[in-house]
Amino acid sequence: MEKTENNKLIEKRYLLPFILVTSLFALWGFANDMTRPLVAAFQTLMELPVAKASLITFAFYGGYATMAVPAALFIRKYSYKSAILLGLGLYAVGALLFIPAANYQNFAFFCLSLYILTFGLAFLETTANPMIMSLGSKETATRRLNLAQAFNPLGSLSGMFISAFFVLPSLISDKRDAADKIIFYGLSETEKAQIRLHDLAVIRDPYVAIGLLVIVVFVIIACTKMPKASKPRMKVGIKESCARLWRNKPYREGVVTQMFYVAAQIMVWTFIIQYADNLGIDKATAEKYNIVATIMFLSGRFISTFLMRYVNSRVLLGVFAIGASLATIGAITIEGIYGLYCLVAISLFMSLMFPTIYGIALENVGVEDTAFGASFLVMAIVGGALMPPLQGMLIDQKEILGHPAVNMSYLLPLLCFVIIAIYSYRCYKIKK
Repeated sequence: MEKTENNKLIEKRYLLPFILVTSLFALWGFANDMTRPLVAAFQTLMELPVAKASLITFAFYGGYATMAVPAALFIRKYSYKSAILLGLGLYAVGALLFIPAANYQNFAFFCLSLYILTFGLAFLETTANPMIMSLGSKETATRRLNLAQAFNPLGSLSGMFISAFFVLPSLISDKRDAADKIIFYGLSETEKAQIRLHDLAVIRDPYVAIGLLVIVVFVIIACTKMPKASKPRMKVGIKESCARLWRNKPYREGVVTQMFYVAAQIMVWTFIIQYADNLGIDKATAEKYNIVATIMFLSGRFISTFLMRYVNSRVLLGVFAIGASLATIGAITIEGIYGLYCLVAISLFMSLMFPTIYGIALENVGVEDTAFGASFLVMAIVGGALMPPLQGMLIDQKEILGHPAVNMSYLLPLLCFVIIAIYSYRCYKIKK
């Protein structure tokens, strides 16, 4: 009987907290996928090169790097629930700052708003991931995290749906002439100013709406009693904790691998629009390819959670990393619509990577080190801030070695998937 309880994915007593915390995965998924299309939107609207427009992703994922460790310190002093409430508060403030950002029509103000918004996401991710793992037995922790993370793409799909069917089609700045050229660039400054006023309001409104929804979730969680197990029970020195984490090879290498994974995910999804644009496809239609990619990503999450009942998570991670590498090679080498199909297919293979790397890295981390262990894994999301601008610089070259620069730029995600495959192999050997 005891063995059955230990192997149960979600115990009845943890069901309500599991549902509430899992809802947070959808909330930050929405923010992620509402934000990615802004790179292409601001590129046109503010007349920026791709590299500078990519500072949107730098600001967004830079917030994670800034706030992950402070979030861990906050959790150690207070509780998971307090950290979740603070994270939701910062999320709401950042989203509502889009109101003055749109009024001032300032690109830097939008970046600052997203930076503050992701302070909140850093708190939520630093808290939610280890909390989900703690709501039950250690044997099912990685599977449980994969299940919770499967709801992250639901939020992503919501963000993409709003982008593809409401935001991007409403942008006057993306209208094209009969020759498929963007009309905005040929207008007078007065006409451009009027269009900016309209388009920035279109971009602003979904963030204001999600900010109000986050306030509602804040109130619900504030009124809900969380299990005592969600509060760290042991207090140790920061230096001692960091030293133990550093000596843990799967954890240490897991942080680095997670950084490369997040970089790959953001690059694959952010520049689908530029890849499609090179084929003459407008932003709104290109975002629909992103929706298909996310549906494949979501399907892959549920499939991989099921497969982990029978296949070692390290082996499965390696197989998916090889699959992602092959699909990326197709996106690089095939010029045309089939290359775009390969780019979309990468999402199926990326589906299990974040939670599986996270679970493997934290598997043998002690309770006293969990908060800091989680914070460094969340800080690894900084990979999403560092590498997309570099890919943007490559895309700005237009052509590399006689091939479209946007195709060749996917050599960067390919490198990331190779590193993930190597990590899975090393961890499998260590476990074996």
